[in-house]
Amino acid sequence: MYTIKRTVGAIVAGIMLAFSAGTISAADSSAPIVIPTHNWSSQVVMAYVIGGIFESMGNNVEYVSADTQKVYEAIRIGDVTISHEVWQSTFGKSFYAAMAKGGVIDAGTHHAPTLEEVGVPQWVIDKNLCPGLPDYKALKKCAKVFATPDSGGKGRILEGPQSWHGAEYVDRAEALLGNDWVVKFAGSADALWAELASAKKEGRGTIVFNWTPNFTDAEGFVFIKWPPYYLGCRKQDGGDSKCGSPIGWLKKAANYKFPKTHPKAYMAFSQMSFNAGQIGSMAALVDIDKMTHKDAAKKWLADNEDAWKPYTTVGM
Repeated sequence: MYTIKRTVGAIVAGIMLAFSAGTISAADSSAPIVIPTHNWSSQVVMAYVIGGIFESMGNNVEYVSADTQKVYEAIRIGDVTISHEVWQSTFGKSFYAAMAKGGVIDAGTHHAPTLEEVGVPQWVIDKNLCPGLPDYKALKKCAKVFATPDSGGKGRILEGPQSWHGAEYVDRAEALLGNDWVVKFAGSADALWAELASAKKEGRGTIVFNWTPNFTDAEGFVFIKWPPYYLGCRKQDGGDSKCGSPIGWLKKAANYKFPKTHPKAYMAFSQMSFNAGQIGSMAALVDIDKMTHKDAAKKWLADNEDAWKPYTTVGM
């Protein structure tokens, strides 16, 4: 009896091993892997970085400009293959909604905790333009320090593009700062960086939306400290919006067919996990060094082979 059980177990194990080996060694499809590009530097550079990694493995890659919220539905129906920067605070709902419908899979998490929030460049703190910062209560006494020609004498908070967040930052300003403040939306991430540069040159106060990891980590950026976030605190979730933003994750998403059509590429993608320093350095090549996104990706890949090459050999 023991011999029979051991023999059957060996046969089953052999079948499983053969199936696993066959799955891993299966050739990737020649169909292109479609990678979306959005409107902030690290995301676009990383798109070309990941595309370059796939191409080094013999895959075909296409890039498409995609809406930051609708991209998960595009992944679900197969028009886009992956998303490599799924920020919890901004895109978590769209990501999970698409997953709930079926067709989108969670392909893992980067080693980079995230925060998306408004704040000030470090020099605003150093010059003490608004005593008490970064506590949000200090802003109630400093509205005029942050007034701009388009704010009607009120303090202005420059938010990111409206497609990123909707009205949640507007609701918060109304709930915690009152009528002395107004929230305006930037047309793009580049408009945020242009505002930071302009304010620094003029020596005036500015509050803008930002995130970490980002290239601004190197020079110094201080996020405003609001009351702690808790699930349900935002107006759209039934709360009063008297809360800040959560520290979140940075995930990767993929169409459910990707592991079957491109098993080697998916294996590499599922293992990819960039940290805050790596992601910030990708963005810095564009936003500080003024390289094109494609050239930045080529340079990053050339300078960081030790970081990404191991992903291409997993399971081989």
